[in-house]
Amino acid sequence: MFIKQLYTNCLSEAAYYIESEGEAAIIDPLRDIEEYLLLAKERQATIKYIFETHFHADFVSGHIDLSKATSAPIIYGPETETRFKATVAKDGETFRIGKLQVIVLHTPGHTVESTCFLLKDENSKDYAVFTGDTLFVGDVGRPDLVSADTTKEEMAGLLYDSLHEKILPLSDNVIVYPAHGPGSSCGKNIGSNTQSTIGEQKQTNYALQQDSKEAFVKVVTEGLVAPPNYFPINAVINKEGYDSIDTVLDKGLTALSVEEFKQQLENDAIIVDTRNASVFSSGFIPGSIFIGLEGKFAEWAGSLLPFDKPLILVTEEGQEKETVTRLARVGLSNVQGYLKGSFAAWQNAGEKIDLLIEVEADELAMDIPFDENLVVVDVRKEVEFADGHVKEAVNIPLSNMVDPASMADIEDTDNLYLHCGSGFRSTIAASLLKRQGIHNVRNVVGGWDTIKAQPGIKTEKDASVLN
Repeated sequence: MFIKQLYTNCLSEAAYYIESEGEAAIIDPLRDIEEYLLLAKERQATIKYIFETHFHADFVSGHIDLSKATSAPIIYGPETETRFKATVAKDGETFRIGKLQVIVLHTPGHTVESTCFLLKDENSKDYAVFTGDTLFVGDVGRPDLVSADTTKEEMAGLLYDSLHEKILPLSDNVIVYPAHGPGSSCGKNIGSNTQSTIGEQKQTNYALQQDSKEAFVKVVTEGLVAPPNYFPINAVINKEGYDSIDTVLDKGLTALSVEEFKQQLENDAIIVDTRNASVFSSGFIPGSIFIGLEGKFAEWAGSLLPFDKPLILVTEEGQEKETVTRLARVGLSNVQGYLKGSFAAWQNAGEKIDLLIEVEADELAMDIPFDENLVVVDVRKEVEFADGHVKEAVNIPLSNMVDPASMADIEDTDNLYLHCGSGFRSTIAASLLKRQGIHNVRNVVGGWDTIKAQPGIKTEKDASVLN
């Protein structure tokens, strides 16, 4: 028996490779499938099955491309409806991989079709359970991503039943392999580890500590923030199908000259600049949206970029394929190409450029008492803001900045000092503001991490939110 967790940090996503006797299965593959094919080839194994725990909302799965490449069937759990060929398994149905058995456990709650897969070893003993978004380390799947016909409370009730009837009766030593780790928006507060055991989760998972179904429903549904905007789009893509990743790459990896790049702009294309934040700040093409590859790129791209407009890229040379691939992972497939020669080509052609003013926290401290038009804009999440912020700062979470109405309280005369936790999100925010025509913007280097250590800046907390 061989099991490998294939974890992708920028999506906080875990896919799995299972193998026995030269037969393999993949659980919840990403859209770019090369890694799975290469692993099977290296191990001289044949991919026999592709298991999907549910219709993922936070990324586009590679199930369709992988099935075409391997002829392996796509297996979903009960109550699944797709527009492509798939096997809808029965609850309790068994699939064999070499000497191993995979048992289907229908566990509705996160979604109606959510399914866990119990793996039995060569001795038919329960060994591990692949829980998808039903059970995470320290958390459970959010119950608010289904249609308006079903309430989050109803889904949470189903999730309680699924966990108590299908998952918690398993032996304490059974390994828990979830679909996501820390940072994922598919749970409220997923733990730092990417695997656990049933016993550990019984002892430490807040949702499993509740002494009644009513208490479980209450604790699981309270405090949920709105899911990222792209979640319903990705769920539909996973259900209905998509263009192959090869087609997306062929189009997206078109090298564009400066003139061709400008022609794309005339066609209402959006410039996405994925270079490092500090490099972007020192010079960029006017109107560019910055989302650096060094951060939670895929999640912010899916949340902030339009799905109905063409995209053109400015990347570090050599990172073009990585960028197109990561965009495709969240369903952003309409990339028309990239600027050949990167930003240097644009600059060398004598085209107009823009830049972002960066200031240190001590400079902010000096400016606050003397600039009556100074406004500190904190783009962190509301709970981060509540836990500590500059006194009289305005909180506009980055995820809200796609809506120009979020800037309603900003005056043309305001001098905006943006910050987040460390500087990545505020650079994105600055690019969005400049794109909207707001140019009195300064980005505080190091963000809240440096501001809170600056003795000249008054800070406060919002206890009402924290409690």
